[in-house]
Amino acid sequence: MRQDLIEQARGVLRRNDRGAYTVPTHGLYPFQWNWDSALSALGFSHFDEARAWTEIETLFAHQWADGMVPHIIFHQQDDGYFPGPDVWDTGRPVPTSGITQPAVAGFAIRRIFDRAGNRTLAERKARALLPRVHAWHQWFYRDRDPQGTGLVAILHPWESGRDNSVDWDDAFDRVPTDGVMPFRRRDTAHANPAHRPTDEQYKRYIWLVQHFRSLGWDNAKLHDASPFRIVDPGFNAILIRSCSDLAGLAEKLGEMEIAEQSRAFATRGIAAMDTLWNGKLGQYACQDRALGALIDSPSIGGLLAAFCAIPEHRAQAIAERIGKLAQSARFLVPSHDPEAPEFDSLRYWRGPVWLIVNYMIADGLKNAGQRAMSERIFSDCIRLIEESGFAEYYDPITAEGCGGGDFTWTAAMVIEILSTQKAPA
Repeated sequence: MRQDLIEQARGVLRRNDRGAYTVPTHGLYPFQWNWDSALSALGFSHFDEARAWTEIETLFAHQWADGMVPHIIFHQQDDGYFPGPDVWDTGRPVPTSGITQPAVAGFAIRRIFDRAGNRTLAERKARALLPRVHAWHQWFYRDRDPQGTGLVAILHPWESGRDNSVDWDDAFDRVPTDGVMPFRRRDTAHANPAHRPTDEQYKRYIWLVQHFRSLGWDNAKLHDASPFRIVDPGFNAILIRSCSDLAGLAEKLGEMEIAEQSRAFATRGIAAMDTLWNGKLGQYACQDRALGALIDSPSIGGLLAAFCAIPEHRAQAIAERIGKLAQSARFLVPSHDPEAPEFDSLRYWRGPVWLIVNYMIADGLKNAGQRAMSERIFSDCIRLIEESGFAEYYDPITAEGCGGGDFTWTAAMVIEILSTQKAPA
C-alpha cells in the first residue's frame, strides 16, 4: 500500500507539471503559486532532484527588485481564474500578483539540499538560490516589520495562505467595499460554493488589491496604508524556520554574512513569538497590529507556530491542545476548533484539514520531542488519503474531500511523509 500511494502521488505531480513549474490542480488554480511550489518541490525531490530545483528556481526567477516573491506567477493566459493579471496590474514582464505568501522556500531548499543524492547539483543550485531567499527574508523584516518588533505582518488574507480563516473576521470587517469593481468569480465554477469563501469576503479581498494597486505596489508604503495588518503566528513561524534553516545552509556553503543575519532574524523572531501566546486558549494567537490586541480565535495558525523552534514547554502545550481537538475531530488537525461556534467542517480554512499544515506542525512537534502527537498527525494524513484521495482539503469529521481534486501539494506531502517517516500509517 505504501509504494502504491507513492506512485499515485507521483502521478498527480506529473499531471500538474507544466515543465518548469506545477499548477496546484487543473482548472481551479491554473498558475504557479508561491508556497505550493516550494512544498511541491519536496515531493519531486524524492524521485527527480533536478525537477525539484527547477520548481524553486522558476519561482525565484520572478522575484521583485525589492526582494519580494509574489504569491502568483501568471505564466500564461487563462481566463478561468479571478483575479487575473489585469486586476493586479503590477507591470511585471511576466505578470505576477502584488502580494506574497508564507516563506517556506528556505526550509524546502535546506531539506532538499541535506538529503540530495547529487551533491554537485545541490551545491550549485543552493548556492545560486541562497542570496535570493535571503533577500526575500530581508524584505519581510524591512517592509513588513517597520517598527522592528521581530514579527512581520500580513496585509491581505491571501498572503497567509489561510484565505478565509476566522482569525481575520473582525479585522476584515474594517476593510471597506466601496468602489469595488464588478467581478465574476471563477473558483465557484470549479468547486462547491459551500466550500469556498463568501462573496462578501471576496469584495474585501478585491478592495485591498485595488487599494494597493492605487499606491503603485510600493512596498515601502503598503504596510502603514493597509487597514488590514495582522501578525499571524503560523506565518511568522514559517519565516523564522526558513531563516534558521537558511543560516545552517549558508554556513555549510561558507556564506557567513548571510548565516549571521539569518540566525539573528530567527533568534529575535522566536523571542518575539511569546508575545502572541494566549494562555486561555493554550496556543498562540494572531495579533491585530492596527489595534495592538490579540485575536481570540482558536485556529490552526496558532498551532502552526510549532514549526519553528519555540520553547519546549510551548511545544508541549500545543501538543496537548491538539490532543483536546482530537476529542471532537476524527482527523487531525482541523483548521479551527470544532467546538467553536464559527467552525465549518467544509468551508476552506474555517474547519477542514490541510495536509501541508499537518506536515509542518508534525515536523515541528517531532523536532521538539513531541513524537507521539507528531506520529498521530502523520498517520491521520495517510488515513485521509486512503479514504478520500488527493483532495485539496478534508472534512475533519467525515474525511470528505473538498475543493480541487488531484492536488499537487497534497500528493507531495504524501510522498514526503511516506518516504521519510518510519510508520506514518
